[in-house]
Amino acid sequence: MKLGRPEVDNGCLLQPPDPDEPWDFELPSSSTSNTPIFHNQAFNLQSSNEFAYSVDHVNDLLESSTDDTTNGDELQVHVGNERSKDVDDHGLTLISLLFECSVAISVDNLVEAHRMLLELTQMASPYGQSSAERVVTYFAAAMSSRVINSILGICSPLLDYKSISNSFQIFNNVSPLIKFAHLASNQTILESLSQCVDPIHIIDLDIMQGIQWPPLFQALTTKMDDSCSRHVRITAMGTTMELLLDTGKQLSNIARQLGLSFEYNPIATKVGKVDISMVKLRQGEMVVVNWVRHCLYDATGSDWKTLGLIQQLGPKVFTFVEQDMCHGGSYLDRFVSSLHYYSAIFDSLGACLSSNDSNRNQVEHNILYREINNILAIGGSARSGEEKLKEWRSELRKCLMEVPMSANSMAQAWLMLNMQSNNQGFSLVQGEGGALKLRWKDTSLYTASSWTRCNVGVA
Repeated sequence: MKLGRPEVDNGCLLQPPDPDEPWDFELPSSSTSNTPIFHNQAFNLQSSNEFAYSVDHVNDLLESSTDDTTNGDELQVHVGNERSKDVDDHGLTLISLLFECSVAISVDNLVEAHRMLLELTQMASPYGQSSAERVVTYFAAAMSSRVINSILGICSPLLDYKSISNSFQIFNNVSPLIKFAHLASNQTILESLSQCVDPIHIIDLDIMQGIQWPPLFQALTTKMDDSCSRHVRITAMGTTMELLLDTGKQLSNIARQLGLSFEYNPIATKVGKVDISMVKLRQGEMVVVNWVRHCLYDATGSDWKTLGLIQQLGPKVFTFVEQDMCHGGSYLDRFVSSLHYYSAIFDSLGACLSSNDSNRNQVEHNILYREINNILAIGGSARSGEEKLKEWRSELRKCLMEVPMSANSMAQAWLMLNMQSNNQGFSLVQGEGGALKLRWKDTSLYTASSWTRCNVGVA
C-alpha cells in the first residue's frame, strides 16, 4: 500500500539531504545550532524447438512477473515522458528486437544474435530523445559483450570503483536513489542509539566514498552533551586500500571538526573473503552492520560466505538496502528483470534532465551501463566463481529477525523526496516485513530494511 505522510516524533530525526550538497562537509555557521546537516570460434546453433521454448519463456515472464522486484505489478517498459507517436513506435520496435536478441543469446544462437545486435547499433543512440532508445543502446552494448565473451570463452573483468567515483557523486546529486538508501539506514541507526551509550562499531561492507556517514556524525554530535560523549569506530571494506585510506582521511577530518571520537579500520578485500578476526570486535560495543548492495562491481565475492560473516558478527542492527531486481538465476530471468528495472531508472532521469544534459549522459554511461553490463555480460557464477543468491531477504530471515522501518524513517524519506526537484513520479511503499520501498511510477527500485540478531535483548 502507498504510505501517507506519517506523524512523527521530531525528537529523533535526521535532516533530509540537500540535493545540491557536494561531498565537502562544512560545519554549521552557528555552534549552537541543533539542526543536523545532510549533506559493465564456434557458433552453437540450437534447434528451433529450443528457440521456440525460450520465446515462450520470455513471454511468460513478461505476462506474469510476480517476484519481489516488481512488487507484483505487471511488467511495464517505460518509454520516457515523450509522447510523440513516432518516438514511441521507434522505442517499441527497438525493445521488440532486443527481446528477440535476448532469446537468441539464451539458446547460444550467436550468429542470429550478432545480426540483430548490429541492427540495433544502427537504430539506437545513447543520446536519443526517448528513454527507451537510450536503454536499448546500453543493453545492446552489454549483450554484444556477452556474445564476444561466449565466442572467445573469456569473461570480461569487473571494473573497480575508482574509475566511476565522480559519476557516482553526480548520480547522488541528480537522483534521490542513493540519498534514500543512506537516509533510511542512518535514521534506523540513530534511533537504535537513543537508549544506548555504548561505543558504536559500524561495519560497512562496501563504504565507497563514505558519503553516508557525515550526516550521522553530525546527528550524533548534535544529540551529545558534556556528560555523554560517543565513540564511533568504522570498519570499512572496499576494493582497494588506496580508496579506503582516502575515505578514512576525509571521515577523520570531519569527525575531528565535530569533536567526535572516531576510529577507522580499513579492510581491502571482498566481504566473502573476510575472516571475523579481521574485524576486531571488542567487548561492550554496539555492533552495526551496514550494506548498500549494488551491481557496479562485485563487492562481496561469495554470497554464502558474506551471509555467514553477517551471522557471525551478530549485529544489534543490520541496515540493508538492495536494488529491486534479479541478480541471479538464468540469463533470461536477469534480462527481463533488469530491463524492467533500468527502463524505470532511465525514465526517472529523463523526467528531470534533458536528453543532452552532460550529467545525465555521464550517469547513464558510467554508472547504469556498467551495472547492466555486469548483470548481462558477466552475471551469474562467472562473476566471482560462486553462486549468487537470488533472494537475499529470504536467506536473511533464516538467521536474523526483521524489524519494521519506523514512522520517522518514512517521514524523512518523504521530506527528502519533497526537496528533490521533479519528483512527482516517485512514491514510497511499505513492503513485506515493514521494509520501505522507493518506487518510480509502478516499479519498485530500492528496498531498505532493518534487521537484528534473533537473541537481541535476551540475557
